Order: sequence, then C-alpha cells, then structure tokens
Amino acid sequence: MMKNVLVTGGGRGIGAGIVEALALESWNVAFCGRKPVAAMRERCARLEREYGIRARYIQCDVSNSLDRSNLVDEALETFGEINALVNNAGIAPPVRADILEATEDSYDLVMDVNLKGPYFLTQLVARHMVERKSVDPSFNAAIVNICSVSATVASVSRGEYCLSKAGVAMATRLWAVRLAEFGIPVFEVRPGIIKSDMTAAVTEKYDKLIAEGLTLQPRWGTPEDVGKAVAMLLRGDLPYSTGLSIDVGGGMDIGRL
Repeated sequence: MMKNVLVTGGGRGIGAGIVEALALESWNVAFCGRKPVAAMRERCARLEREYGIRARYIQCDVSNSLDRSNLVDEALETFGEINALVNNAGIAPPVRADILEATEDSYDLVMDVNLKGPYFLTQLVARHMVERKSVDPSFNAAIVNICSVSATVASVSRGEYCLSKAGVAMATRLWAVRLAEFGIPVFEVRPGIIKSDMTAAVTEKYDKLIAEGLTLQPRWGTPEDVGKAVAMLLRGDLPYSTGLSIDVGGGMDIGRL
C-alpha cells in the first residue's frame, strides 16, 4: 500500500532531492515552498508520470501559522492521511554578518522559518498522526527533521542559523520523547557541506576547504545523499531507534589531530 509524505521546502535544493528519493520508493508526495503553484505544475506531472505516484505542490511560508494550517489541510484533502513529515524548509541569513553586527530582524526571520515553523508544523501533523493511531493501531507514521552540522559547528558569520539548527536538534529529541508512547519515531538528518543554491555563494570557499581535508570523503555532498538518508529512515530500517541523528557530512564532524 502506498504511503503519503509531506515535505517542506521541497521545491529546490535538498528538499527536491528528498522528494525524488521518496517518489522513487513509491511515496505519494505533498511538498511545499514559496513559489507559486503554477511554477511546479510540470514538476508534479513529471513525478507522477515517472514514478507512478501522486504529487501535490502547495504554496506555503512555514513561518506563517495560517499557511501551516492550510498546508496540512490541503495535504489531508489530497491524500486522506499523512504517514510521514519531513521538516526540511530553511533559510540562511539574508546577509552573513559577524555576530557583533547581526541584526534582530535577521535573527527573527531565520528563527521563524528554521525553528518556529517546523516546531509548530510538527505539532499539527503529530496531532493528526496520534488521532489516526487511536482509530487504527496499525497506522505507521514517522517524522524527520533536516538539521545541519551547524547545530554544533560554530560559524560566527551566521550565528542565527547555528542557533536555529541547535534548536531543531533539541526539537527532535523533544518530539521523540513525546510521541514514543504512540509508536511514532522522530529522527534528525544532519547534512554537512551540500551543493545547493544555499551554498552557491560560498562555493569557492568550500572547494578550498574540502581540498584541504575538511571532509574525510573529499567531495561536496548532494541533495541525493540527504534524500537517501531520509528514505532509509522512512522505510523503517531502524525499527528500534528514535531521537537519532544521522550525519550526512562526509565525516567532517569527526575530531582529528
């Protein structure tokens, strides 16, 4: 039986890689982003044609509570139920500013999208999942948060981003604890240096760092790498785990002498 997943920020970058990986494994996919619906019609048609699934794009700003509510309502209207949520939507600060110079506006913007949005979207979807479980104990559900190596690696030119991702890491553990009694696992995938539009402006910097040994595996990560990790978790390949963080960073997090 096909299952249904909601992926935020699925229109580009890492999110697009996640959508492709899950469609490949026959998940019906609802995904959202800030682009208008018309911009994603062909992509939805291609996903349905290529993978034999149902695909629905929904315009949504996850930092907006009404948008979050409408997102869940439209996904449920389309598929009837949501078996999995992937909180991927996130932004970098508009300006990489030293923490001595960073503004409150930038802080609020990044926190609203990267932390508040997924936290309260998880609340909405988790309520649906718990309700479905109460009616049908065989209902399978899971949640995956896309975090970042920046949850633990300090970058003083984008402190608000690091703080937001550290918050996501704790949110993963909080939801894992809260939803354990309902048999709903919550996971975190922690990408490292991933080739995407978010990192396009610092390509030269990270090309150099990777060449100098920043990562044990000497290459950029790809959205496909992250998508494969999410697919593995949502397949249920780790049935005796929850609250777990999976690093997709080529080994850059390993301390070395």
